[in-house]
Amino acid sequence: MEQRMFGSTGLRVSIVGFGAWGIGGPAMAGNTPIGWGEVDDAVSEKALLAAVDRGVNFFDTADFYGLGHSEELIGKILGNRPDLVIATKVGHRLEENGSIALDYSRRHILQACEASLRRLKRDVIDLYQLHSARMAHLEAGECLEALENLREAGKIRYWGLSLNTFHPHPEAQFMMDRGLGHGFQLVLNVLNQRALPLIDKAASLGYGIIARMPLQFGLLSGKFTAATTFTANDHRAFRLTPEILAASLQALEGLWPRARRLGLSKASLSLSYIASYREVSTIIPGIKTPEQVLQNTTNIRALGTSDRKAIESLFQTSFATIVEMMEQRG
Repeated sequence: MEQRMFGSTGLRVSIVGFGAWGIGGPAMAGNTPIGWGEVDDAVSEKALLAAVDRGVNFFDTADFYGLGHSEELIGKILGNRPDLVIATKVGHRLEENGSIALDYSRRHILQACEASLRRLKRDVIDLYQLHSARMAHLEAGECLEALENLREAGKIRYWGLSLNTFHPHPEAQFMMDRGLGHGFQLVLNVLNQRALPLIDKAASLGYGIIARMPLQFGLLSGKFTAATTFTANDHRAFRLTPEILAASLQALEGLWPRARRLGLSKASLSLSYIASYREVSTIIPGIKTPEQVLQNTTNIRALGTSDRKAIESLFQTSFATIVEMMEQRG
């Protein structure tokens, strides 16, 4: 497994990491699903171990994934191993009525960090991220102060910001202008290329870059058809509507001949496209099973410039419209 430097931190991370949202299980915020449907913890545990066996050393979770269950599984199986890099996030919590609250107060961040450390069974969190904090939170400054306090106290090594799915630039620019933080997590895949303009500048300033949603909720794995449906406790039930699914599959027909020509699976092409950008430190496909570990770590290679540019052109001609549809669903 190729490893890359995580910005200027000194951390070395596997080019493919483990996105641990799915193993959190079918959590709900009121009537809104915030998980990926039913999962089997025994299978999730095997997936974590299989990932380590394949050379994966970067694991990304959040205290909101499964309302702490994802962190608990990682802590149980991986514990305090010094050879692994563990990243988690803070800023989302549930109100008593089940609604989602964004809380970037100093008090919440300090308390949440202690809880994450306990669940993860770690002495220190390698990368602590604000979970999609927006400009108002950053400008208030309380969350930034809390993160620096945690770093000074030795609770976290480095910190960063998980950027907005569709409009990542304002918060990233705020951070870069002030030299704040050490890494960005952003959406980058063949369908959603909106973050491309900022990765070169961020990397040049020493930020590590985590590419999330590389398979766009499974759309880029090649396993969906127009008849695919999702259970009510799977967040894709409201995000990947039949209309979005049909339009996406049609648009992607212009991409898949390139995978066949290169001798790559659809998933491998999708991941290889992102790996082609040297600015990207690690890619975190969502993983729930050992089979997905194998799929997402096999035959990943940097594409040639002509292939990468051709995929970029598809964004302008076909994929940008799909992303606009997805943005409307949230």
